[in-house]
Amino acid sequence: MKKPPPDTAVADVAPTDSKLTEYDEQHLVTYWRMLDADKEGADWREVAQLVLHIDPEREHDRARRAFDTHLARAKWMSEQGYRQLLRGGTANPNL
Repeated sequence: MKKPPPDTAVADVAPTDSKLTEYDEQHLVTYWRMLDADKEGADWREVAQLVLHIDPEREHDRARRAFDTHLARAKWMSEQGYRQLLRGGTANPNL
């Protein structure tokens, strides 16, 4: 598995697959930052701006959708997806 870049551009909607995706592997840092912000009770608009790089003032609906779906995916990763990551991620065909 390749080391994810620190600031990878995000999609408008995070994956919802039941298996780990390449997008997940590329956005581990984003997911960690989302979880940290959630734990701290950060305002979603600030997280959208700083973590997802989407201006909630200019693109409210897009920012909210990206925030909600990426936070949900980050939680999935912390509860289930990490197991697949530990078994070798998407490079392991036996997921």
